[in-house]
Amino acid sequence: MTVLLDERIPRTLDILVRGWAKPENRGVRLEAWLFEDEAARRAAQAVLSEMGIEARLRSAYKPLVHAFLEEIETAGLRRVVVRYPVHEKAARLRFLSEAYPLAALLQGVETAFEPGVADLTYRIEAEYQDGRFVDHSVFAPNRLRTNHLDQVDLTPAGWLKATGRPQGEPDVDEPLETEAEIVFHKVMAAITSHEWPAEEPYAETLAIEVVMPGIERALDFGDEVMSTREALHEDFYFSALEFFKHRSGRPPEDRSLQPGQIVPDIRAGEGDAQVRVELLPFGRPKDPARPEQDLETAEAAPGLAQIHRELAELPGETFEGISREGRPVRGIYRAGSRPAVLLTSGQHANETSAPVGAFRAMRRLLANPETNVAFIPVENPDGYALHGRLCEANPRHMHHAARYTSLGNDLEFGRGEPLYEIGARNQALELSGAKLHVNLHGYPAHEWTRPFTGYLPRGFELWTIPKGFFLIMRHHPSWAGPARTLVEAVTKGLSAVPGLAEFNRRQIEICSIHSGGTPYEIINDVPCLITAEERHPTPLTLITEFPDETIYGEAYRFAHTVQMATVVAAEEAFAAIMAATA
Repeated sequence: MTVLLDERIPRTLDILVRGWAKPENRGVRLEAWLFEDEAARRAAQAVLSEMGIEARLRSAYKPLVHAFLEEIETAGLRRVVVRYPVHEKAARLRFLSEAYPLAALLQGVETAFEPGVADLTYRIEAEYQDGRFVDHSVFAPNRLRTNHLDQVDLTPAGWLKATGRPQGEPDVDEPLETEAEIVFHKVMAAITSHEWPAEEPYAETLAIEVVMPGIERALDFGDEVMSTREALHEDFYFSALEFFKHRSGRPPEDRSLQPGQIVPDIRAGEGDAQVRVELLPFGRPKDPARPEQDLETAEAAPGLAQIHRELAELPGETFEGISREGRPVRGIYRAGSRPAVLLTSGQHANETSAPVGAFRAMRRLLANPETNVAFIPVENPDGYALHGRLCEANPRHMHHAARYTSLGNDLEFGRGEPLYEIGARNQALELSGAKLHVNLHGYPAHEWTRPFTGYLPRGFELWTIPKGFFLIMRHHPSWAGPARTLVEAVTKGLSAVPGLAEFNRRQIEICSIHSGGTPYEIINDVPCLITAEERHPTPLTLITEFPDETIYGEAYRFAHTVQMATVVAAEEAFAAIMAATA
């Protein structure tokens, strides 16, 4: 065990109250923006008010959405025009994206978003049904900061404004370094300054443990939630990956880097923030206990033990790979007279609806003795176990730390010996000779942000806001015709799934408002990307993307039902396509 950082960071809210709640500051008007929830800010305001200080403490995270939730009168609203900042150091639509999901929260109100100027202020024109017109200005505190790649980001920041100070002291209008920002930058400094080994992997586990206050607020639209602790997890994980890629000389889009397992574990706490960064060995593989469920009606991701038992009950030839931590990567192959299909799920283990949807599809496919299919339900069992452990404390967080293998790479880009997880997929392709790979995935069911490195998740901007169930078709250039035919057939088949078209239309509508359009094709109410490339061994690779990270209950059942229906429709369409070209 090697400790890189172990500190307690004082809570900025407490420092602020102690510093200003003094008799000599009576009459001061104080405004501050913090990464704190509304209850904590209101309690601090009350303390300051008792000392005669007029205080307004606001959220530094998604300030426009918080303004509509906490300050701007919404009852009786008829029409709203929001002019969002456009800053030269940020993506053109960044502040429009940061306003998400305001268009949904103001359902029934005529809402328009227009680009404004670069003064870090949203300008709002509100018209009410009683004929009133009210203008609002909402400050979005940001500052320029050099990141771990020596690039400059415009990042949300704490801020302090004070007027009416005693003895004519000058007004205050300046950034306020909050403990959330300090925690992030101290952790990244500890990582970037450490003397890492020359060869990958650099460690077995890089553990980042933080306990701190913050915002955790559900919103009245879909699965939406504002969470600063979840955002901190995301920023730590992807910033560390970016640093290691940069250090190794790889481009940002590379997914073959094998730095080791990066695990931010951010938990709720009161008072000062506590942060610890250390290098740990894996230890004995331990899978969190999860309740047994009927997969047809499952409300959450099942445990690995149940998955392995359910797989053993299916007919077919078994094969097995091994994970980096030593867990089995199990699959089956059932030969038949129809064209072979490879079905996989759990490549990115925090995308939870895929394994259940895949199992349900397999049961239906195997009912036909002619079906020819290879199946791996959980390709990344180490990530699956990690996801279960992280969800014990934060079940509603995305936990992208569980996305890649314990080596730190996307398993599809595994290289060298031993093969580890990708070895199971290679066996499946060798046994089946499949020309179609149906690869079930998911993506965040609520907004995905990285506030301490510029807000939008670099490299994944397309996935920052949910846009319904999505299909990606990657095909070898000579298979363009069958690829489109397959996608059209699958999306047509999905139109029979109750509620899917409406679900997609609503998410696409709100996403397009806050992201500036729809940079993808919509086929039978399903957003699709069809691209020619030869990277995949199969000439046709159909990838599903359901917004499933963090969902449970009825929403989870709907997700795995859509995944199941996609597999069944794809196998049926592929058989028809191959028969027509025989």
